[in-house]
Amino acid sequence: MTSDLKNIAILGSTGSIGCSTLDVVRASSERFRVVGITGHSNLELLAQQAVEFEPAVVVVSDDSQLSNFPLPVNVQTSVLAGQDGIIELATRDDVDVVVSAIVGSAGLQGTWAAIEAGKTIALANKETLVMAGPLVMQLASDRGISILPVDSEHSAIFQAMRGGRPSEVARVILTASGGPFRNHTLGQLEDVTVEEALSHPTWEMGPKITVDSATMMNKALEIIEARWLFGLSIDKIDVVIHPQSIVHSMVEFCDGSLLAQMSPPDMKLPIQYALSYPHRWAGPAAKLDLSEAFQCDFVPPDYERFPALLLGREVAERGGTCGAVLNAANESAVAGFLHGRLKFTQIVTACRDVLNHHEYDPNPDLERVIQIDRWAREEILRWKP
Repeated sequence: MTSDLKNIAILGSTGSIGCSTLDVVRASSERFRVVGITGHSNLELLAQQAVEFEPAVVVVSDDSQLSNFPLPVNVQTSVLAGQDGIIELATRDDVDVVVSAIVGSAGLQGTWAAIEAGKTIALANKETLVMAGPLVMQLASDRGISILPVDSEHSAIFQAMRGGRPSEVARVILTASGGPFRNHTLGQLEDVTVEEALSHPTWEMGPKITVDSATMMNKALEIIEARWLFGLSIDKIDVVIHPQSIVHSMVEFCDGSLLAQMSPPDMKLPIQYALSYPHRWAGPAAKLDLSEAFQCDFVPPDYERFPALLLGREVAERGGTCGAVLNAANESAVAGFLHGRLKFTQIVTACRDVLNHHEYDPNPDLERVIQIDRWAREEILRWKP
């Protein structure tokens, strides 16, 4: 073990980000030690990871499934359960970096606890900032800790911003693949099936995030995340459709210079950069092959076909409880679509309706954020077109 070895905890190790994080660890095992991992439903994979990495702690986040966890008895690992287990792991004294990769609002409390404990955060859980951006960034500032983006778009912005001073940034431009329906008409979108929505052209992700990409709600949430993560006003955040997913985002400076971060669509690169920051080293991420011809297309987004983008801009500008409501309503609406209760085009419509009639609070505390999250989910269950 070297003196600069980093001890990491991975919240959500069985998801796509968590598995990619472990790929990064495998490639740089002399630099990282996995102190703890968490999983929710894929207990077999969680057990396999425990055997391979021998963490001090494994957390089964669904405590009702704890008795089903098949950890071999010869592995010297403490097994914890539920939200309390996640928080115990995230706040351990021997953890340096917490990779926040639990999907959805479920990731907020563990991330919050890690920030309170003074841990560096490698943030893949965008919902943390969508729900409680001002609170989270203020807490991080108070604790003197860094929140390092793992989302490929925000990592790209973070990297490109190093090319100038914050005061020199004219705008940031989030790229979006456009999902599987970027060329669909409004009429075609009415008939989208679950199977079609789960077929993403460039990324392999979980079902919730894949549907978000199809509605472009993922980009709406990323607009909100960028607003708080980088302290930008909404007029400095734009979106462009880039189907190839090679340019992951761009920063335009006041003199007109545009800096872009480019790489194949491989999450191992932004994960490793967050873990290695402020350094870089060789890793397992795929690299661009410039000996082969390729093209990069950029197309303005169509706000009529993808109204989630306007919704994201509105929520980012208004702040307060709007982010928590939008995030919770969307999670519940996506679940409704996946289970056949809502049509694809009703996801964003339902979210807007719930947002429009919620009791707005411009300065909520964390308790209020969690309370209104529950309210918005229940409203979606009651929603009818």
